[in-house]
Amino acid sequence: MTKNTPVLECENVVKELGKGAGKVVALKGVNLALAKGELTLLMGPSGSGKTTLLSILGCILTPTSGIVRVAGESTEGKTAEELANLRRKHIGFIFQSYNLFPTLSAFENVRIALDVIGQKGYPAARRAEEVLRDVGLGHRLRNFPSNLSGGEQQRVAVARAIAAQPSVVLADEPTAALDSENGHAVMALLARVAKEQDRCVLAVTHDPRTLGYADRVVRIEDGLIVGEERRPQGLDAPEITDLTKRRKANA
Repeated sequence: MTKNTPVLECENVVKELGKGAGKVVALKGVNLALAKGELTLLMGPSGSGKTTLLSILGCILTPTSGIVRVAGESTEGKTAEELANLRRKHIGFIFQSYNLFPTLSAFENVRIALDVIGQKGYPAARRAEEVLRDVGLGHRLRNFPSNLSGGEQQRVAVARAIAAQPSVVLADEPTAALDSENGHAVMALLARVAKEQDRCVLAVTHDPRTLGYADRVVRIEDGLIVGEERRPQGLDAPEITDLTKRRKANA
């Protein structure tokens, strides 16, 4: 990959769901290119195709036609196992419902994500602890999800997504289940992940609170990209706390 190569892109992506009379064309020829160091929001009404597009970009679904490239590598013709390997290598996911293991502590939820990609032992333990401190949870390492607030659970989910240092972080409605304070905190964190860690961060959202943190807003309707805008990130967002300062505060 060259410096200017998009880290995540799709060309003329079409996705058909169902068959026969029940067939729905969820995506109708989508083109999108995403760069490192930016937080992009994908916004659109219910049924617009945004979650389907996120799943295709994350190599969970395959397009009916069109091309998807992750870190310059095309997904075309890859087997399910090869797509899974591509996900593990390059993509971190953040889910609306957190998807944490209830019987594992915050530390263990992050460490198990590293185990999956083959990082084990002391280096994995050290990395899990480091990334939890980065997201402001150094004092919550041994707490189980049931003992964490919604905002804290989502920060564990962010830590898990970035622990393996993926090229791309994909978030599905990351603030939908959070109150205003925690929603702002999570978006500030995602903005910092994009900037300080030079990652491509794409968040599907309908939450207007997220707009102030975005570098770019892409709008989708009826399976088509209908517009986009660049935003001077941070100008209308609350102050974003530096991750390094947060790590020191929770050391």
